[in-house]
Amino acid sequence: MSQGQVNLRQYDEWLTDDSEVAALVMRQWLESVEGKDAVIFPPTYARPPERARDEDWIGYNIDRFDDGTSVCQIDSVGSQANRMEPLFKREKYQHLVPQVIIDAGGRKVHLLDAGHRAADAIVRFSTLETRLHEAFCAYRDNGNAEPLAKIAPTSIVFGSWDSRATQAKLPRIVRSVVRAYNVNVLRRSAQYSTIAGEILEVGDAEVTTRGPKAELGLAHVPAVSTHGGVQVFGEIRRDGALNLSALRALAGSPDGDSTLRLRRYVLGLALVSFTAAPEGFLREGCQLVPAPGRAPEWKLVKQDGSRESLEVSQARAFDFATAAADSFHVEPAPPVYFDSEIANKVLALSEADRKKLLKQGPVTSDAIDRLKSKGTTTGKSQESE
Repeated sequence: MSQGQVNLRQYDEWLTDDSEVAALVMRQWLESVEGKDAVIFPPTYARPPERARDEDWIGYNIDRFDDGTSVCQIDSVGSQANRMEPLFKREKYQHLVPQVIIDAGGRKVHLLDAGHRAADAIVRFSTLETRLHEAFCAYRDNGNAEPLAKIAPTSIVFGSWDSRATQAKLPRIVRSVVRAYNVNVLRRSAQYSTIAGEILEVGDAEVTTRGPKAELGLAHVPAVSTHGGVQVFGEIRRDGALNLSALRALAGSPDGDSTLRLRRYVLGLALVSFTAAPEGFLREGCQLVPAPGRAPEWKLVKQDGSRESLEVSQARAFDFATAAADSFHVEPAPPVYFDSEIANKVLALSEADRKKLLKQGPVTSDAIDRLKSKGTTTGKSQESE
């Protein structure tokens, strides 16, 4: 038996429909590069309507409990996915996935950077639209993820939802989140001072936070009691899961062993992204590294709830993924072009016609013309009635 065959078969018991394995999970403890007791800055979110008058709103996602404990979100599931996915743009990993780059005039957009992956508008209004529409339909109607894996396999690994067209929804196979436990919120104040404003006023500049002078940097602008980060008294922890149940829900073409090849391929990509060193620079004021002296914990979780220690190294994951990609026959991506003309034609339709167009099939010039020939009206004329 060749080394390639050994690599390909080593996880097959995870991939059969009757497998006893539910997931591979990981816990990793982190701390700030500035030290365990340093202040870190979580992401900020828009004020919800129900807290419109809440003067204490600071924008952090913190849950506080009756026993005095608290949990602060440091990096969301979606954000973690967006940090892991571009790994496959690196030269070492490029052979594992098609490198789809959309030519949008003077701008090149890599599919791995698209916010909604294969369901993003950058590909919906491109020359790849028909293939992707058919791929989403194949998954929605038959569970066949092979066509999508041939174009955008990371849309399977990290999940995607074609919410504007086919409604096909692929759950995340790799999921990760970073949280901090038991935190105190800090505030900070700052003062923007303007030399240009003083010169313009021939003396002291106006002090204001609004108006054209503030917008143009011609006023002294105070920022008082804004978000100042959090101090963590518990731990910062990254929790991740590789959902093998979701992976086993994927099917290939009905012929031969295409389902097994597909599952091996997707598992290889999932293992590579799951075992790679995480991006530690999350945002200004929040750069995290593994906590010294505390190794990550890896567990293989069975369907009956039992757990056993199992760590998969990045090197082992990479070798398996390479063998699986070779077996799956990853092909070079074709040239892809964004079609602004089609996007503008769709924008000109009424809301009802836009929805009808997106749901009836691939968005093409012919599809738009057929819709118009049935007596539809443009967005302006219909929406003004």
